[in-house]
Amino acid sequence: MDPLGARSQVVDVQTLPSWEQPYDAGEEEEGVYPRGKTSDQTDGRTENGPLGALPSPFPFRDDINRKIVLFTGDVALLNCTAIVNTSNETLTDKNPVSESIHRHAGPELRDELLKLKGCRTGEAKMTKGFSLAARFIVHTVGPKYKAKYRTAAESSLYSCYRNVMQIAKEQAMVSVAFCVVSTAKRGYPLDDATHMALRTVRRFLENHGESIEMVVFAVTEMEEPVYRKLLPLYYPRSEEEERASLPLLPPDIGNAEGEPVVPERQIRIAEKPGNLEDDSEDDSLDSDLGLVGTHAFARMEGDVDKQRRLVLQGQLSEASLQKQHQRNYNRWLCRARAEDLSDVAALKALYQTGVDICGRTVMILVGRNIPVTLIDMEKALLYFIHVMDHIAVKEYVMVYFHTLTGEHNHLHSDFLKKLYDIVDPKFKKNLRAFYFVHPTFRSKVSTWFFSTFSVSGLKEKVHHVETLRQLFTCIVPEQIDIPPFVLEYDARMNGPYHSSPSSGL
Repeated sequence: MDPLGARSQVVDVQTLPSWEQPYDAGEEEEGVYPRGKTSDQTDGRTENGPLGALPSPFPFRDDINRKIVLFTGDVALLNCTAIVNTSNETLTDKNPVSESIHRHAGPELRDELLKLKGCRTGEAKMTKGFSLAARFIVHTVGPKYKAKYRTAAESSLYSCYRNVMQIAKEQAMVSVAFCVVSTAKRGYPLDDATHMALRTVRRFLENHGESIEMVVFAVTEMEEPVYRKLLPLYYPRSEEEERASLPLLPPDIGNAEGEPVVPERQIRIAEKPGNLEDDSEDDSLDSDLGLVGTHAFARMEGDVDKQRRLVLQGQLSEASLQKQHQRNYNRWLCRARAEDLSDVAALKALYQTGVDICGRTVMILVGRNIPVTLIDMEKALLYFIHVMDHIAVKEYVMVYFHTLTGEHNHLHSDFLKKLYDIVDPKFKKNLRAFYFVHPTFRSKVSTWFFSTFSVSGLKEKVHHVETLRQLFTCIVPEQIDIPPFVLEYDARMNGPYHSSPSSGL
């Protein structure tokens, strides 16, 4: 608030033009084709034949374009549900965006940030907006860019945008305004960072963005030409612009969520021997080692057969066991990211919903939607890893609806044991509760045996929930997407407002 008690220069995002609206003729730039136009060099053909025969990975979607706004100005002045602040790991970075947000939000913001105790690279944390026009601020930490660690930087920047959008979805935000997350002092190339921002937001809106009505990209005058040039590649405003943009897309456009997928580079980084410093003079040796090979000798692991024998004899050190487990999990994760799992996704057996009363992410597992006898269970395992890998980095809970499952829906204990053994330790550490809804006597017995004798540390996290009313004491109804058949079954068996004694969940 200014001294006169009124906000100055506040911009209502509802008054800003959306990306669906065409530019004036004078705004055309090199490499950009305004609505209804194509370049002379792109007459609808490519070297391989008619361009129209090639499907675009980012097709013209007017419904998505209506949600996108490009705004040149200060993100701190925007009147929307939430704005994004780019900072460092201690949330004390002094960059133009962050300083402006602090100046307009007031001193309460700094006090609130101290309570968050920092934020890791790629993660996002939310605070109130205080004196800002925006209700909330989502703080995220972009990566420091080094060319030889490009894959790690790409993954971290993807996580920044993805986690901000995830918070927006979980908190039912109507509008969110992004600054450019990667600051100049962190050295991320603006072009590369813009590609990542635009494609990640596009994929999220396609897959999970039903409730989000507006995403604003707030840029400076220096950043604006880059965004205006690249926006048509990911948000074409006509079929003509879609065709014209297709040959300009980069070769790496990520997976179905926009996440970078470079399996060979991921394996090379994971298996690379040694840990050279950034300023080491042995960079040439470092690159040469990556080309030696992937067998045990090249990785300097020693005799693999001997290691396996030591594992069986219980003589391998705990550190070596953890390293072997991490390598094994990374192989499964690379497979999960590279394989087409759309048939498993179509079952809608595993999906993310809101948060529980403690603010933890809620994952839903629908037993009746798992045709165990008809699907490839290895692909189901890959799909679970693919969906859960970024969820499990922080605390989460699982809700399993056992409602109306049949014999053909029951997961075999051997499969569950294999899954439990493969997943990364973060899955087990950050799982805070497993709610087993509408259990039968048989399922209770099976769960007890499995959690008692097959796996460790799971038994105390399993809670059998007889009614949805009980579940709602842990997760409010507005935060959980329940299949209609589950609601109907619970209403029929327990009544729509059935109240049962507290189960002590």
